[in-house]
Amino acid sequence: MAVTIRDVARAAGVHVSTVSRTFSAPNLVKVDTRERVLAAAAELGYRPNQAARALTTGVTHNLGLIVADIANPFFPPLIKSAQSYARVRGYQVFVADTDEDPRAEEELISILAKQVDGVVLVSPRLSNAAIAGLSADLPFVVVNRNVKGLPAVLMDISSGAATAVEHLAGLGHRRLMLLGGPRGSWTSEQMRKSAAAAAERSGVSLEITGPNAPTERGGQLAAAAVLAAGATGIIAYNDLMAIGTIEGLSGSGVEVPREVSVVGVDDTVAGRVARPKLTTIAMPTQEAGRSAVDLLLHAIDMPGGRGAAKTTLETSLVVRESTAPPPPSK
Repeated sequence: MAVTIRDVARAAGVHVSTVSRTFSAPNLVKVDTRERVLAAAAELGYRPNQAARALTTGVTHNLGLIVADIANPFFPPLIKSAQSYARVRGYQVFVADTDEDPRAEEELISILAKQVDGVVLVSPRLSNAAIAGLSADLPFVVVNRNVKGLPAVLMDISSGAATAVEHLAGLGHRRLMLLGGPRGSWTSEQMRKSAAAAAERSGVSLEITGPNAPTERGGQLAAAAVLAAGATGIIAYNDLMAIGTIEGLSGSGVEVPREVSVVGVDDTVAGRVARPKLTTIAMPTQEAGRSAVDLLLHAIDMPGGRGAAKTTLETSLVVRESTAPPPPSK
């Protein structure tokens, strides 16, 4: 039979309420009594019922982690990192996928709010105003979105996009194209602004397309715009789009990188095994997962307020096989 709280109380020689307080509010129990209760619980193999504790204390020791598309290889390393770090801190993580749909995102937040102590939103598609409103009664941390008043983990894609433009310009490309991401993407907007400024500084032209689906298929469809514009240097919203663009160009008889160079974003496994291997802006996804959980637990623990700490993580350009000087005629 399962060990009960009464068994622990009997073994420790204390009242049942003392055992309950030891697990729900240990600071209210004398040190020697607390140690005696914990020792008895360990010896008997007792594990407190988290659901019952949540009803009493309002603390679930669960966190919500909502991502835009769990099938996108950008997200799994972040999820695994967040889960591992949360587990060490005594929390479990509920993962939910919005499938790039802001309405699904809003619905999931409302559902999870009843079951978790806080939520991490990764690459959200809702507006800042909607996110701020939903966070009124629950600690939030946002990854890759800067929402006033909320803690955030920001990957410095602005620097990455500028570096990608400078890399292509340095190879001799004069006509560039940026394939933007989905509507509502903070990352896509930051890329657009930074790439445009970098192109102006470098003396090259930059055409921007979008919104585009952040998928391999989205990249395949965007290849037609690349061909129509005569661009020789491409920066895609993510690795999946970059790979799709290469496939679309190849289907039209255009070789990468001999005729067109392509840069992705994320540094996913897909980009590393693609042919040609993808030049990409590496995003610190694992570090972002840990940082987001750390900020969220700090927000949960803060009495009377949550703060709005911002953590910015560096990105870097990884040069592989998909970029090269343009052909002489270009």
